[in-house]
Amino acid sequence: MSPIGWLHTLAATISLISGTYVLIADKGGKRHKQAGYVYTAAMGIMLITAFMIYRLFGGFGIFHIAAVVSSATLILGMVPAIRRSSPKWVIHHFSWMYWSVFGLYGAFAGEVLTRLPNSPFFTAVGASTAAVMLTGSIIWRKMKPRWEAQFMQRPKKI
Repeated sequence: MSPIGWLHTLAATISLISGTYVLIADKGGKRHKQAGYVYTAAMGIMLITAFMIYRLFGGFGIFHIAAVVSSATLILGMVPAIRRSSPKWVIHHFSWMYWSVFGLYGAFAGEVLTRLPNSPFFTAVGASTAAVMLTGSIIWRKMKPRWEAQFMQRPKKI
């Protein structure tokens, strides 16, 4: 693996750990904010390095498109937290960051499954990503009303 590949993998690992912490920990406090900045920085590094890796297709490929989508969810999640211009900024922040982390989970699942011996590459990537995103959608639909009520009732400290 090249130095770029190692940096990409390290940043992805840090993103997975910090993103999971941000999702499961209490929101709005100092640790949430710190872990969120670690997640954002690590994701930024991971996404930049993703655009530097062309070994698989020899050019711009499907994973670069996924990196564009992931960049969008990250930016759309951070802009409301930085600007705080809407009364519902915290809902927008949480929504986009939730999908940013779940997109990362989908990418991780695809990466792991493609490493299995005799794994059909695109089937493994597609099926694992679909399974993770479906799981994320089910959790999202079930929990979103509760989360919205919780976040709209508390002081916006994030």
